[in-house]
Amino acid sequence: MFKNIQSKDDLRIGIISDTHGLLRPAAVDALQGSGLIIHAGDIGKEGIIDELSAIAPVIAVRGNMDSEIWAYKFQRTEVIELNNTLLYVIHNISALDLDPAASHIKAVISGHTHRPSISSRKGVLYINPGSAGPKRFTLPVSVALLSLKADALDARIVEII
Repeated sequence: MFKNIQSKDDLRIGIISDTHGLLRPAAVDALQGSGLIIHAGDIGKEGIIDELSAIAPVIAVRGNMDSEIWAYKFQRTEVIELNNTLLYVIHNISALDLDPAASHIKAVISGHTHRPSISSRKGVLYINPGSAGPKRFTLPVSVALLSLKADALDARIVEII
């Protein structure tokens, strides 16, 4: 699915993943002020997207754990064009079946691993916000914030507990 969003101003994008049915108040607080929220899958409960929509418009993909009927309204991948900048959203990065650089994609957003990370390869920014849901092992609970100014992207991880 392809979504085109135009914004006159700089855009702050909240990125969340792996809520697994738990939307923490600290995650809601961290996402306040976002003009758009991206959920990178494993939503876990139908109402999560509605709660996030109270903050900003939400684009979400279905994760491997999103197997109930309500989740099938979400695609496995999304391509978002924001002010002529392409973002690709997928839950599990290992299922990526295209070359983002060759496709002129500026950022790939994923989840699944529960490990927050930001890296860059061949001019493409890779963002995994980590898990915002139930805490797993020693991994942090986190979200990410992405700033889009003109065609420049700047991302950071925000630990929420």
